[in-house]
Amino acid sequence: MDLARTKAVDNATPDRFNPLFEANYNAVYRYCVRRLGTLDAEDAAADVFAVAWRRIAEMPSGEASRAWLFGVAYRVIGNEYRSRRRQKDLAGRLAALGTGPDPHELFESSSSPQIECLYEALDGLRPADRELLRLWSWDGLTRAEIAYVLHLTETAVDQRLHRARSRLRTRFERLHRLRSPQEPEEAST
Repeated sequence: MDLARTKAVDNATPDRFNPLFEANYNAVYRYCVRRLGTLDAEDAAADVFAVAWRRIAEMPSGEASRAWLFGVAYRVIGNEYRSRRRQKDLAGRLAALGTGPDPHELFESSSSPQIECLYEALDGLRPADRELLRLWSWDGLTRAEIAYVLHLTETAVDQRLHRARSRLRTRFERLHRLRSPQEPEEAST
């Protein structure tokens, strides 16, 4: 990129970035909270918008910029998951040596039985199914936006979403049935 174009991009960046940030920060932050928890969500959202600032010239314009931001968030969260996995593995190795915290104490669990069933059912799905369901149900992205974020066609999103919902429903119903107390049958008189 030549120097004149660099200066033009730098001068236009706040004019384009500020409305983008104001329109999308809350949605990106909620996306990060649902995947990382409140402790790490602010940092992840900040990382997303730092990338947006640096790569504003590469970002698509209009409605496609929202999907682009979610694509960046998806990759930022993936990096955080890998970091957490490395930390958990290290904590496990330290615990095996008799030092460091118990790795199970590092992660919280929900207290509602139905929520626990849902999360367990969701965790039992393939990572691609989990992400697809989260983008659709929790983040409210359209199928076109999901296709953009995951680098799929809209038809593939429809097919995969249908299958993922079916697998989640089956897993949830099975887990819920196993955990729910059985109703005693009435005695016949």
